[in-house]
Amino acid sequence: MIENFGSALVLIADPTTILVVVLAGVFGLVIGSLPGMTATLAVALLVPFTFFLDPVPAIAAIITMSAMAIFAGDIPSALLRIPGTPSSAAYTEDAFALTRNGKGALGLGVSLVSSVIGGLFGSVMLIFVSPILGEFALRFTSYEYFWVAVLGLTAAVIVSKGAQLKGGIALMAGLLVSTVGLDVTLGHPRFTFGEEQLYRGVDFIAAMIGLFGLSEVLRAVTSKKGQSLPIPKVDGAGALRPTFSAVWRNKGRVGSGSLIGGIVGALPGAGADIAAWIAYAFTRATSRIRPGKDSADDRRVEAISGASSANNAGVASAYVPTLAFGIPGDTITAILVGVLLVKGITPGPDLFLYQTDTLYAVYIIFIVANLLLLPLGFLLIRVSGFVLRIPRSVLMGLIVSISICGAFAINNGYLEVGLMVVFGILGYLFEKGGIPLAPVVLGIVLGPIIERTFMQSVIKTNWNLAEFFTRPISAVLIVMVVLAIASAPLMSWLGKRAERATALKAAQDSAGRS
Repeated sequence: MIENFGSALVLIADPTTILVVVLAGVFGLVIGSLPGMTATLAVALLVPFTFFLDPVPAIAAIITMSAMAIFAGDIPSALLRIPGTPSSAAYTEDAFALTRNGKGALGLGVSLVSSVIGGLFGSVMLIFVSPILGEFALRFTSYEYFWVAVLGLTAAVIVSKGAQLKGGIALMAGLLVSTVGLDVTLGHPRFTFGEEQLYRGVDFIAAMIGLFGLSEVLRAVTSKKGQSLPIPKVDGAGALRPTFSAVWRNKGRVGSGSLIGGIVGALPGAGADIAAWIAYAFTRATSRIRPGKDSADDRRVEAISGASSANNAGVASAYVPTLAFGIPGDTITAILVGVLLVKGITPGPDLFLYQTDTLYAVYIIFIVANLLLLPLGFLLIRVSGFVLRIPRSVLMGLIVSISICGAFAINNGYLEVGLMVVFGILGYLFEKGGIPLAPVVLGIVLGPIIERTFMQSVIKTNWNLAEFFTRPISAVLIVMVVLAIASAPLMSWLGKRAERATALKAAQDSAGRS
């Protein structure tokens, strides 16, 4: 192993590779911070340039760019309430609330450091556990993927912040939207109203931009005079000590998020998006910070640390099935497989046997990319503060313009722009009614996965539903789903019991002193 790492270091130390890594990192930060410009889109834009590079620099560009873009999606989430990437949507409300309270730099700093730690953890898993996790991931069939998606849906119980009924309404709305398009089994169009462009379904990026971005503009525009929304503040992004102190206080959450991201990301098709939602739900469900006005920001920081660490851990672990078996872990690695094949590299067992220099170069690149993310990320946070110095009216106009460009760039069509407007109005109405928005996005993302895996399963067994419950891995996932559903009322009961005990003790102490 030491010899292989030495040979790989020679490849990485090439000036061309170093330059490519830095440029790809900056490119990923820029693209990821633009709403609608996902990491997958950034990889697609980068592919033509990789054809002119040697294999190692080409792979380095994609890995570095994707790691940077996943974090950069938190920037518009915190500043403008528009998730830059789908995985950022899980904790957009928390990040934006921190910015409103003058703690934007703290929230972004915690997200950055947690992302770096999660990315390094995922890299370690990729290096030492890839054969084991890859073999375990191959045991997953449509039944297990169905329960993984259901487990993701139970995150709506947690992100609803106590309003479980309204969270359920939002989740069902998202699932309903996910049924638009061609039926996954019979190929019949559903709810397309004669519009052929809707055959591909409703793109969740357009929905996400509308729900979080345009609805915020509508809320600002319709607010009464004298009751305008407060302008968020970023309090000096160079506050390193509070950032690292907050991460240290939440080190358990960073660890659990990294572990969840590492495991979920290794499942083909899951990726960082689902990992972030599950980690966010787990963090909120197991939080030991009692709800209250004084501790609200602490709970937000805790949730961000857990979910953001899962993001980058999922990015690294998604390469486990890709490198070990040639099975893409997510959309980014699916594009990477094509690049590897063009470069004459076949992912799979042969990569571990005959191209160890390239394999270990990939390991080192992941570590370098996450370490490079720390200084570049803090620089981006510092620069991002200038965005909020723009006058409020001009900023709202820029948000609308960026949102339109982001929606149009999805498929270079006007349908997504129209969908963005529709979801912007829907988001505005939902917020007026106190209905959370995050479960809507969750339903749109996971709805097709649940439908596809369910139909695949029942077709294979001629509607024998017992197979969903009798498989060992499925049984474990079912227990996790039940625990997630029961966690919200259980934690609420425990919190009220602790408050009563504290009040009783305070009364007894007061009586004793008197």
